Parts: sequence; structure tokens; C-alpha cells
Amino acid sequence: MTKVKNLEELVKLRNKLKDKIQVRTITEGSDLIARVRVAMGTCGIASGAKETFEALIAEAERLNMKVLITTTGCMGACYAEPTVEVTLPNQDPIVFGEVDRKRAVEIINEYIIKGKLIDGVVPQNHQSI
Repeated sequence: MTKVKNLEELVKLRNKLKDKIQVRTITEGSDLIARVRVAMGTCGIASGAKETFEALIAEAERLNMKVLITTTGCMGACYAEPTVEVTLPNQDPIVFGEVDRKRAVEIINEYIIKGKLIDGVVPQNHQSI
């Protein structure tokens, strides 16, 4: 990363990153098509969750999607890291395991856009109260 040497460079950098940040800050009340959470506990980070997170953001930006992409702590499925929880409107969340860059793109294009369930769902081991 290059060093910012003056205020003009800082403003340019801010404007360049502003749209990128928008993908992560869409509010709940908007017309979201999905909410995506990437587990960023230590085991997730060690397994590549940061790269998964970046791939999800890049694909959502590329497709200009209204999707909220955030990070969360450990989801308790360390054996399946990196894990990604996807919640579509009016549906229960689905957790996908072993999500690398390629599978992150597949989740967006197949599950979120087309509604087609793909391999890699982590079984639910508890019930809601």
C-alpha cells in the first residue's frame, strides 16, 4: 500500500473506497436481497475467512447487489471453516462450510441470486427457541 502524502491524496483514496464500504453498510430497512455473515474467529481467519470475505464483497460489487456483508465471531463449526451464514428474506439462515473464493462466488451466483441450494451446507445442530 502506498503512503498518503497529502490531503488531496487522502481525499482521492477516501472517494475510491467509499463505494466499496457501501456494500458493508447498507441498513436493515433497505431492500436487501440477502444478509451474509462471515465467521472471523481465530480458526476462521486461520482457514482463510479474510479472503472469503474479500471475494464476497468483490462479487457483490461486481454485480451491484444490495446485500449486507459483515463479519461475526465464531459460529461453532470450526471443523468447517471458513463458514458463511446467508439469510435470504423471510427464510431461515443457511450456513455454508469450507467457503473459499470460488465457493463464495458460487454462493452469490447460485444461492443468493437463483435460490438454488448448493453443496456445503453445515447441518444445524440446534433448534431455535
